[in-house]
Amino acid sequence: MSRAETFETELDAYRNRVERPLVRLFRGYAAGQRWWLLVGIVGSVLAYGALLVTPVVLGTTIDAVFNGKGAYTLPLVPAAWLPTDRAAQFRLSAAVVGVSLFGGAVLQWVRGVAMNFFAHGVMYSIRVDAYEKMQRLDMTFFDNKETGEVMSILNNDTSNLETFFDNALGDSVRIVVIVGGILAVLLYTNYQLALVTLGAVPLLVGFTWWFVRLIEPRYARHRETVGDLNTRIENGLGGIELVKTTATESYENERLRGVSQDVFDAQMDVLKLSYFYRPGMQLITGAALLATFVLGGLWVFSGPPLFFSGELTTGDFVVFVLLTQRLTGPMAQLSNVVDWYQNAKASGKRICGLMDVPVRIEDGPDPDPLEDPDGRIEYDDVTFAYGGPLRGSKESTGERPETGDGEVVLDGVDLSVEPGETVAIVGPTGAGKSTVAKLLLRLYDATDGAVRVDGHDVRDVGLADLRSAIGYVSQETFLFDGTVAENVRYGRFDTDREEVVAAAEAAEAHGFVERLPEGYDTRVGERGVKLSGGQRQRIAIARTVLQDPEILLLDEATSAVDTETEYLIQRSLDRLAEDRTTLVIAHRLSTVKDADRIVVLDDGEVVERGTHEELLAADGLYANLWGIQAGEVDSLPDGFLERATEPSADGRT
Repeated sequence: MSRAETFETELDAYRNRVERPLVRLFRGYAAGQRWWLLVGIVGSVLAYGALLVTPVVLGTTIDAVFNGKGAYTLPLVPAAWLPTDRAAQFRLSAAVVGVSLFGGAVLQWVRGVAMNFFAHGVMYSIRVDAYEKMQRLDMTFFDNKETGEVMSILNNDTSNLETFFDNALGDSVRIVVIVGGILAVLLYTNYQLALVTLGAVPLLVGFTWWFVRLIEPRYARHRETVGDLNTRIENGLGGIELVKTTATESYENERLRGVSQDVFDAQMDVLKLSYFYRPGMQLITGAALLATFVLGGLWVFSGPPLFFSGELTTGDFVVFVLLTQRLTGPMAQLSNVVDWYQNAKASGKRICGLMDVPVRIEDGPDPDPLEDPDGRIEYDDVTFAYGGPLRGSKESTGERPETGDGEVVLDGVDLSVEPGETVAIVGPTGAGKSTVAKLLLRLYDATDGAVRVDGHDVRDVGLADLRSAIGYVSQETFLFDGTVAENVRYGRFDTDREEVVAAAEAAEAHGFVERLPEGYDTRVGERGVKLSGGQRQRIAIARTVLQDPEILLLDEATSAVDTETEYLIQRSLDRLAEDRTTLVIAHRLSTVKDADRIVVLDDGEVVERGTHEELLAADGLYANLWGIQAGEVDSLPDGFLERATEPSADGRT
């Protein structure tokens, strides 16, 4: 069973509410490419209209030139312009056919270029807007959505839309022009025999309606399984080191086989029905061709059969056979249009669902400026629950369903940090330490209470102002696949090389960078895999040094490195923290014992606060944690182990 079958995320909920996604996307994005679309449609009409010229001219030529029956006429051409000599009539017929064939080829090229510019332009705009929307979504969205699923929307689903807007629209015009033109010519030539050919139309419509009803849920299922497959591949490649060190390659292979089997099964469900539909369409149109050929042939040989009346010339019969044969291809092509439509509809629902997910953390209509902040931080009776409704949000009034369990992670936290002061937050795993840091950055908003910087509620301050004032160094350092210099200056893109080097020197990174093969121009690989953990961390610190923030936020910045590297990193952090307001989230108590104040969290509540010496003297939770890390105690307080090993609402610390 796939992820999509086991629970519904917020994106799934909004996707399921989307109606007429292709109409919505067409209205929203086609306007910017309307001239290409207009050229493509006009080119299509003329190109496919040219295909009707040859059968009509051949029919007239056979009757008037070769059999000498009737006058030599061409549609839309005045009789006075036409020659009366048979040889001249033949030459004109050949010229008209040649011009129509050549002109049709040129118009097909124009049609193809225009429709591709239109389709790719629309795809480009949708992909960019979808990516920009994801950049604006708050972290709660990404907590509940796999990376592979999101990538599937940006890649596979936008590509499906491009295919629809190019191929399906173009072929739809082709079907309308050719089928409409053929039926008009047939009705004009001999309406009685045309009714035989038209008898297939109700069958084709009914068969297509049945197919659409059955294929739509199968396409939706197929798109979901593709998202699951992308997620599994992304997870397997992202965790390749863990896979290898635990010798679980066979386990991961089996998991990939499982989701690949789901994709295979879903795709086969689509293809089996499609392969039944296409031959069925061909059978119906082929039966129409056979009936037209038999009745028309009998009519030419022995007069009107059955209840038909009048004359059917050899030329008219040739026109019927040729045009009815050309009717078969477009009608059979209708199956591809339906396929593209259903596939694009499923993809369009996923894209529109993404566009509909609300951006809950964004600037207000008139955000307060945060210029040259002093760096005073306050947490005023802050309560937070992952997935719970936010104060003043639509969720809290019941207008939108909650998507999480609302388990409280922080409960009534009060904390203040004065400008230039260093305050450490410590506690067991799952106490809510990192959540405190993320509320300050406004990666999440408090469920109740307020977080303030210089007296401004962070919800009232512009996000760019707030986050540019805070330098954040976390345990999980992320580097982009670029050079060392590019990663150091990330966020300060106009910084020159001298400033980059100075920042690296301040972060104790310059020495190892100089020893890299190309120094600051060395590529670090995806997520910085070519560097050690300590090296990545020092690059991140150099990036923060270059930012020169007023507030420094350190979240377990040295917990994943060896002692020597920790010393180097800690020395650079101490230098960085001078004269700055610093909030330190720490697991190793030895790194924060010199902090101005230490706040102890347990189960989301502040249980102790004071200096290192004061907390040791109080002989509470902090003293027990210190004793454990220093090897001075052998036992834990009652209930501590249960709290420390209990996961938080979404697995965070």
